[in-house]
Amino acid sequence: MYISHDLRKKNIAEYLLYMWQVEDIIRAYGCNLQRIREEYLSRFDVDEEKREELSDWYGDLIRMTNQEGCREGGHLQINKLVMQQLCELHDQLLGCSKYPFYSAEYYKVLPFIVELRHKGSSQDEHEIETCFNALYGVMLLRLQQKAVSPDTTHAIEEMTTLLGMLSDYFLKDKEGNLKIED
Repeated sequence: MYISHDLRKKNIAEYLLYMWQVEDIIRAYGCNLQRIREEYLSRFDVDEEKREELSDWYGDLIRMTNQEGCREGGHLQINKLVMQQLCELHDQLLGCSKYPFYSAEYYKVLPFIVELRHKGSSQDEHEIETCFNALYGVMLLRLQQKAVSPDTTHAIEEMTTLLGMLSDYFLKDKEGNLKIED
C-alpha cells in the first residue's frame, strides 16, 4: 500500500507493474485475507497500525478481485484504467511533432513489439500493454532466477526506456505541464 501510493506519484509504470504483482500475490494466497495476514503481512517489519492499514488495503483489493472476476487471472479495473490512460497518452505523443525523442524511442521498440506479437502476444492488445507484459514476464523470470537471453535483455532495456519516458510524460500531464497540441 505504501509502496503503491509512493510509486503512483513518482513512476506510473513501476506502479502498474507493482500492482500486477500485488494481484498475483492475492491469487497466490487464494484471495484469502486471513492467509495474507498470517503468511505474508506478518513478515513485514511494521507497527500494528500500519499492518492493519495494509490488511484493510489487501481486503479491499480482494473484494475487487472477487467482484470483477479476476480470481484466476486478468487485471483489476483500477489497473486497466491506468493502462488505458497510458495507451491514450502514448497515442497522443506519437501524434504530436513536439516529442521526437519519444517517437524515436518508440520506433526502436516497435520491432520487438512486432516480434512479441508474432510469438503469441495478443494482436488486440495495445503496443504499450505488450511492453508491460514483456517487462512483467521478464521480472517473473528473474524472480525465479531463470536465465534471460541477451536479445531479450536488450529488448527489455529499450522497452523500459520507452515506458520510463511515457511515465515521465504521464506525470507532467497530471501536473498540467504537458502540451500535446500541434
